[in-house]
Amino acid sequence: MIELKDLTKRYGTVLAVNRINLSISPGEIFGFIGPNGAGKTTTIKMMGGILRPTAGTVIIDEIDMALEPEKVKQRIGFIPDRPFLYEKLTGMEFMRFTADLFGMGDGLFRERAENVLKMFSLQDWSGELIEAYSHGMKQRLVISAALLHDPRIIIVDEPMVGLDPAGIRMIKGLFRRLAAAGTTIFMSTHTLEVAEDVCDRIGIIHLGSLIAMGTMADLKHMASRKDANLEELFLKLTEEESFTS
Repeated sequence: MIELKDLTKRYGTVLAVNRINLSISPGEIFGFIGPNGAGKTTTIKMMGGILRPTAGTVIIDEIDMALEPEKVKQRIGFIPDRPFLYEKLTGMEFMRFTADLFGMGDGLFRERAENVLKMFSLQDWSGELIEAYSHGMKQRLVISAALLHDPRIIIVDEPMVGLDPAGIRMIKGLFRRLAAAGTTIFMSTHTLEVAEDVCDRIGIIHLGSLIAMGTMADLKHMASRKDANLEELFLKLTEEESFTS
């Protein structure tokens, strides 16, 4: 469903992402973690077609992003780490704008938008200007818009930013239900407890390179720490990589 082949991004002499290779199956929740500046957001922007790779390939649903970007983006729900919104629109107007980008008809849009906004407790605010929304509400609106066209793949950068505990719990449950129905989810997060709780596999990126990948059991074996949680494994593996680099 998602394949990255030798994915690389340079900014001048800085190697931000260094030949990442991974394959993610349909219905899998894949966690992508790393220190600040490790290359997480750069990788996600290349996967979403926002940045052009210096080298390598992004394949989404067997389609090459470089060759057919619009076709690929029709299949993706992209959730950035910050809720960039047109704040002079109402919530429903923003949903309509998003639907137009994906070519959704009026009949399908109305029912789908109302259901998604209700899921995120935004139905009573759908007629209000977005500038009146709290940060958490804006984040929920961004997620609502990303789900509007029922994407087969969700690419999300820090989904829990600005959400309260109830919102975090709801998103975790939602991701599990979507994955059970076959949706593939690629999730970058600093919230390691969430990654440990919901992800089938986890990749650790450090200094632009993918230094470890696998299930929690796999990561424990790599770090020789049978009883460690993800935070402890993350610190041990990144510290070891820094020492050897």
